[in-house]
Amino acid sequence: MEALLSASYQPFTIAGLIMIGLVVIETVSLIIGVSASLFIEQGLDLDAYGGHHADVGAVGFFGGLLGWLNAGRVPVLIFIITWLAAFAASGFIIQTLAISIMAPLPVLAASGGAFFLAGPTTRYATRLVSAIVPRDETYVVSNEDLVGRTAEVTVGPLDQGPAGRVKVQDAHGNLHFPLAKAADGHVPIPAGAQVLLVDRRGPIFLAISAPEDLRTSN
Repeated sequence: MEALLSASYQPFTIAGLIMIGLVVIETVSLIIGVSASLFIEQGLDLDAYGGHHADVGAVGFFGGLLGWLNAGRVPVLIFIITWLAAFAASGFIIQTLAISIMAPLPVLAASGGAFFLAGPTTRYATRLVSAIVPRDETYVVSNEDLVGRTAEVTVGPLDQGPAGRVKVQDAHGNLHFPLAKAADGHVPIPAGAQVLLVDRRGPIFLAISAPEDLRTSN
C-alpha cells in the first residue's frame, strides 16, 4: 500500500481516486433519482456537436480524436470514467514492471506511456461497455422520428427544471434514453409514468402525460 502512495505512482493513484469518486457520485445520484451525467451533458452543451455523447461528430482534430477514442459511443461520463481507469491501470502496470526490472521510471515518462496506452485501451473498452450501457440514440433513426412516440420516465420527475430521462422504443424495436422535460404548462410527471413525446428543443424532448389509449401495460 505504501508503494502505491509513493511519488512514482502518484498520477495514477490520483486518476484512480477521481474515477472511484465519479462512480460513487453517479451511483448515489441515480439512487436519489437524478443522474449526475445529465448535468455534465447539458453543461458541456454536447448537442452543439450533434448528440449527447463524447464521440459526437465534432469537426477538426479534437472531434476526430474523440470519435476514435469513443468507438462504443458511450455517454460522456462513462467515457471519462473509462479513460481514467485505463490511464491508472496502464500507469500501475508500467511502474510495477519497471520496478521489477530495475527501478521506477520518472513520473513524466511513466505518465506519457500510460497516456499513450490509455487511448487504444479506452477505444476497446468503450466498445465492450456500449453493449451493456444504454445509449441516448442510435444511428438507425433520427431524433425527429421519436417525436409522437410513447415513453416511460426513468429519471424524474419531468418538469420545467433540469431535464430528466425517458425510455422510448423506436419503430425498429431499439431502445433510446434521451433527455426530456415536461412541456410548458404541464404539471410535473413522476418517474415510472408513461408520457407522449410531443416536441424537441435541441437535445431535449418535451413530454406530456400519455393519453389513456396510448398507455401500455408493464
